[in-house]
Amino acid sequence: MRFSQVDVFTDELTLGNPVAVVHDADGLTDEQMAAFARWTNLSETTFLLTPTDPVADYRLRIFTTYAELPFAGHPTLGSARAWLAAGGAPRDPGILRQECGAGIVRVREDAGRLSFAAPPQVRSGPVDEVDVAEVRGVLGLTPDDVVDVQWVDNGPGWVALLLTGADTVLAIEPGTFDTITKVGVVGPHAAGADADFEVRAFFPPGEDPVTGSLNAGIAQWLIGSGVAPESYVAAQGTRLGRRGRVHVDRVEDDIWVGGDTVLGVAGTVAL
Repeated sequence: MRFSQVDVFTDELTLGNPVAVVHDADGLTDEQMAAFARWTNLSETTFLLTPTDPVADYRLRIFTTYAELPFAGHPTLGSARAWLAAGGAPRDPGILRQECGAGIVRVREDAGRLSFAAPPQVRSGPVDEVDVAEVRGVLGLTPDDVVDVQWVDNGPGWVALLLTGADTVLAIEPGTFDTITKVGVVGPHAAGADADFEVRAFFPPGEDPVTGSLNAGIAQWLIGSGVAPESYVAAQGTRLGRRGRVHVDRVEDDIWVGGDTVLGVAGTVAL
């Protein structure tokens, strides 16, 4: 089968978040997909399949090394890039429709950059104070460091903390979570920086370089509450030596989350 590896949220290979993509994967079993995802040892591995929904251009299944996800952001963009590079042509020029566990996700292409429309959240609103206290403790934060905390879960299970600034975000040395396992933090950069916000994402077994689903949830929260403008750029991966840049734009009722994508590996895989 055709195989691709795409670096996402970067314009330079090795500075974003990679995703492995297996094309034409209809003949694979769930067990084969899960085993290959464990073998790649990337945060996510995806499988392109024939859609079952007539409005979709393709179907996508997304696996971590330990579970299948209904939706994830950087795998969506990387898989869309791989599908296009392999000759895929959307029914509607400029708009791809991806069928996945979260339903139909729209992906648009604008001047070479791909963006997905943030899917509806399955959980939002305040976080229980006991959980907030645990998260603060694991991240080494004081109550004064935290401006607000919200559920921003669009499938993976994200809780997000708005911190006082980007420096506070970058200074975190995380411990181990007991109950809440997917935590994102965001803080504003000072005026004049090349990004408006700094973002980090923590989940077992560590820190994710650049995270589309988390940025989508954060964008819905911060734009909706008036904390962020309707268009902004978030930096992520700084502490990991990456240079992720997530471009967020609100267009009417949609929040689009996008970035550059680089096709780094193209070949075949024997499964």
